[in-house]
Amino acid sequence: MKLIRTLAIVLTLWLLGITAMHGGLNLHWFAKTTGDGTGEKTFGVGFLPVTCHLTCPVTHFINKEMEHHDMFQPMRFNGWPELKEMFIGRSKDMPAAFILAPMAIALREQGVKIKIVHLGHRDGSAVMVHKDSGIFQTTDLRGKTIAVPGRYANQRIIIYRELKKAGMTLDDVKLLEMPPPDMPAALLSHSVDAITSGEPFMGQAELDGYGRVLWQAKDVWPGFISCVLAVHEDAIRDHRDEIQRLVNGIASSGKWIDESMSHRMDAAQFVATNYYNQNPRLLSFVLSKPPDRVTYSRLKPLQPEFEEIERLAKEVGMLQGTAHFEDYADDTFAPDPAKVQAPHFEVKK
Repeated sequence: MKLIRTLAIVLTLWLLGITAMHGGLNLHWFAKTTGDGTGEKTFGVGFLPVTCHLTCPVTHFINKEMEHHDMFQPMRFNGWPELKEMFIGRSKDMPAAFILAPMAIALREQGVKIKIVHLGHRDGSAVMVHKDSGIFQTTDLRGKTIAVPGRYANQRIIIYRELKKAGMTLDDVKLLEMPPPDMPAALLSHSVDAITSGEPFMGQAELDGYGRVLWQAKDVWPGFISCVLAVHEDAIRDHRDEIQRLVNGIASSGKWIDESMSHRMDAAQFVATNYYNQNPRLLSFVLSKPPDRVTYSRLKPLQPEFEEIERLAKEVGMLQGTAHFEDYADDTFAPDPAKVQAPHFEVKK
């Protein structure tokens, strides 16, 4: 009888757990409200602690300070695999995420119903070499090992593009996949000859004194796009107004960041402290040295730019070439960059 009673308790707890999971994942029993008394539910937006995703926490911070509610809930991840899996599998909890542009296109090729609705940034990437290395131009990379992020990182494409300009191919170098946070240490120890990823990891090597910029993305591919804001189609269909508010917030906060160096330094402080868990000194460096190292204006998705990414990504084997702009992008949400207004917001000192 004791065994039967124990099994009954275990079965009951298991059923309660399954029911709770169903309620949380499918019925949103545990969805948070905005906290402003309206009872409006927030939704998750995935991001990584990188400058390419800076508008996500900046928008959230400004909303809370100015309007005293959360329009959305930022969901921080430490790596692409975790963010990607959450974005694909839990679309009702996290219908939007900042992800790599080629990754978004590849997911669409694989049948995942998502759309790119806005850009996350422009530029904000570099190739760094050790300050004592003999690498001073692209041709000096021949035979060298270059650390790159995952398979769908646009840094693979920019490396390919620059090698092609120099009459070289990817066969002339060795690409080594590595998590960006590990790259500065690998360069310092001479485990690799060059590193490339989004910021602030390239800036860390430069700030700490052992890294030297070979070239910035802004100088070799002006307007370079790495990350985008992608949204599941069912969220666009069922919650269009909320997605529009999200995009408007991202656009206006990007304009606010680019409005002045003081805003950039304020953003570095509150984002590093409250969202990224990083030393503000690093983010301050990346957002100011030089000021256009990464920018957050002109973020409307443009078809010719994505067609170039499609073409190059297919050439390097990242994409099959079966999805095109009209399949994976919805540019109707993104406002005209010339008409975007920055919020009248100043950080309280």
